[in-house]
Amino acid sequence: MTKITIFDMDGTLIDTKKDITISINYVRRTNHKLKPLSEDYVVKVINMPVRNLPQLFYGTDTYQDGDRMLFEEHYFHQCIQHPYLYDGIEVLLTELASLHVKLNVATNAPTKFAHRMLSHLGISHLFDTIIGADKAASKPDTKMLDIILSKYKFSYANDYAWMIGDNSKDIQAAKAKNISSIFATWGFSQDGNADFVASHPLEILDIILR
Repeated sequence: MTKITIFDMDGTLIDTKKDITISINYVRRTNHKLKPLSEDYVVKVINMPVRNLPQLFYGTDTYQDGDRMLFEEHYFHQCIQHPYLYDGIEVLLTELASLHVKLNVATNAPTKFAHRMLSHLGISHLFDTIIGADKAASKPDTKMLDIILSKYKFSYANDYAWMIGDNSKDIQAAKAKNISSIFATWGFSQDGNADFVASHPLEILDIILR
């Protein structure tokens, strides 16, 4: 029997809202002469079930190449300035690893940023796979989950898998893949409809070890 965990990153493992907001506002100011957005607004928009991010962030119907390129160029340096692990995450991951639970990350952020931030925070080595939306379709599509589960030759009859996240898209992906979902209330959103709800990372340990 193999136990497999798949973690979202932003708002689940680490708090990244300050740096995301700084880079979005840099693009707004540089390319569009727009006033800065607040961190609360940026987080609210990111967690909307349905939204047009370029419209809400930059006032364009679709992402413009210049906006995307400038954001990625700026964020590559910005993303390691202020991120931090949520309280209890490092203890949770270390304990799960010691119990031979498989650890993975599936994030809608680009893979290079995920590796950069998780390496900077000293936890990237704990994960078997870190995959972003540039490698497979964004959640709630199940492609990233498919890639991770196939790595272990996952069997519904013999193995267990959990998707842990703070966004409805994480929970939708888990349900579509028919694996268990755990909603993390300490991140960017406090309300989610999942199989389990955790208000602190160490509660996840109890759920997985049941």
